[in-house]
Amino acid sequence: MGNPTANCSSDTSSGDQPQLMIISGLSGSGKTTTLQALEDLGYYCVDNLPAPLVRELVELMRVERKQYQRCAVGLDARSRDTGKFKSLLEYLRTAPVKVQLIFLTASDQALLQRFSATRRRHPISTDKGLPDAIATERELLEPLSSQADITIDTTACSIHDLRQRVWNGVSIKQRQPALLVESFAFSHGLPPALDFVFDARCLPNPHWRPELRSKTGLDQEVIEYLQQAPLVNEYLSDIHQLTQRWLPEFSSAQRSYLTIGIGCTGGQHRSVFLSEQLAGLLRSEWPEVRVRHRELARRL
Repeated sequence: MGNPTANCSSDTSSGDQPQLMIISGLSGSGKTTTLQALEDLGYYCVDNLPAPLVRELVELMRVERKQYQRCAVGLDARSRDTGKFKSLLEYLRTAPVKVQLIFLTASDQALLQRFSATRRRHPISTDKGLPDAIATERELLEPLSSQADITIDTTACSIHDLRQRVWNGVSIKQRQPALLVESFAFSHGLPPALDFVFDARCLPNPHWRPELRSKTGLDQEVIEYLQQAPLVNEYLSDIHQLTQRWLPEFSSAQRSYLTIGIGCTGGQHRSVFLSEQLAGLLRSEWPEVRVRHRELARRL
């Protein structure tokens, strides 16, 4: 743990040493959004963990290093015990993990507006009203705010701005979205939540070859038939180039997963073949690519 900073430039790289991110801050300042951003980077996240239990998590990270290599914990002031925070900070200075503390803050006016808009009750509400609760929380969290490695003022931040600042402050390679390539039949409608849709009905159809009609795009006879068709190869090349160009833009827009749909008339031959071929090409560029054949799955 280091001295407070006003930006997100701290380095968390530490070889194979487990990494623990402590996320704290004022209620309404964006702790949940920050944890979600870290979860998308592959962190195992726990929100509102009581401070005494952080020691048990650190021990778990030490013993089960492979499974809990990167963890993030959200701490708030509900216990109203600053002594527990001070004790925790002293322990973390000598803990067998790399620890970084992110503290989130915002102006009183911004916090008042956020609670008014959501109609949520402040976690440490007092009889004196919301302004007093905010002031009390600032005081309770002072041991954490004064020792933060990264301090983020979210007064003027949108959710997307905050996520990007968190990602910029965590010096690990940004996790690329998981990809799903799904074949389907237009006759049965589009699958839900597609990011790209490609229509293969303009391509030669193995259905009109009697010896291929009962087979699928997974069978070698159909694969060879479609590979020999110049239009099919051109179409595959075009959709690969298009996805190569635009998938990184979706990734930089903080997407956790993307779905590419390829449809044909019956969802049996052309769309299945193209989905398998495209997934194979993408696997050399993206860490996680899955394939689903909707119509073939319905047969099982």
